[in-house]
Amino acid sequence: MRIPPFNRYRHISQIAAVFVLGAVVGAVVYNAIFQNSYNLLWLSNQDLESQLQQYDDDIKTLKKYRHQQTVIREIKIRSEQQEPPLDPVVEKAIIVKLGDDLDVLRGQNVFEIDTYSKFVRKLLDKKIYLVREKEYTVEIKTLLLMEGMLQIWVEIHPVKVRNP
Repeated sequence: MRIPPFNRYRHISQIAAVFVLGAVVGAVVYNAIFQNSYNLLWLSNQDLESQLQQYDDDIKTLKKYRHQQTVIREIKIRSEQQEPPLDPVVEKAIIVKLGDDLDVLRGQNVFEIDTYSKFVRKLLDKKIYLVREKEYTVEIKTLLLMEGMLQIWVEIHPVKVRNP
C-alpha cells in the first residue's frame, strides 16, 4: 500500500493550525472580557444589596422614631482611603458587619453622644473581623452626629500575622 506524500497537504494543515489557534485565542479573549464584565456586575450587585439593607434599616428606624427629634435614626459608615487600597468586596463586607455591631445605637438619645462614642470605641477596640479567611481590624477616626444621622469614618487595616 502506497502512502501519498504529505507535502501536498502541508498548506492545508498550516491553515487549519492557524484557524484552531485563532479560535483558542478568541475564546481566551472572550472569556477574559466576560469575566471582567461579570465581576463589575457582581461588585455593583454587592453594593446595591448593602445599600438596600441600609435603607431597610433606616426605614424601620424612621417609622419607629418619627415623632422623636432627639434620637439617632440613621447610621452611615464610611471607609477612608488607604494605601494599598482594600478589595471593595472586603471593605463592604466589613462595613456591613460593623453596621450590625453599631445597630444598638439606633434610637438612642443624641444628647448622650459622648457616652456613646466611648461605648463604641470600647466595643470596637481591637475587634477582629474575619472576611474571606483574612482578619481585619477597624479604627474609628471620626464620629459626627447631625439631624439624627450618625456618620462614622473608619480605617480598615489587615491584621499582621506574627511569627512565633
